[in-house]
Amino acid sequence: MSTTATTADTRLSEKQRRILEFLRDNADTQTYFKSRLIGNELGLSAKEVGTNMTAIEDGEFDIDIEKWGYSSATTWKVTC
Repeated sequence: MSTTATTADTRLSEKQRRILEFLRDNADTQTYFKSRLIGNELGLSAKEVGTNMTAIEDGEFDIDIEKWGYSSATTWKVTC
């Protein structure tokens, strides 16, 4: 992990760090995640995930996140 990613990680809340760690651990080159499923894994609601994903999406990390779909739950495209 780069110094920039480490510094940026410290500016995240605990929930945001948990979500970022989950994404890093579970994403391949390009993976799609639903907020609901991330929440189930981390003990958070889909709304909590969605609210906290924007801080990760807007930050400079070693992964890229893009809001992708809104069907039955918000889907996030994660690229490593």
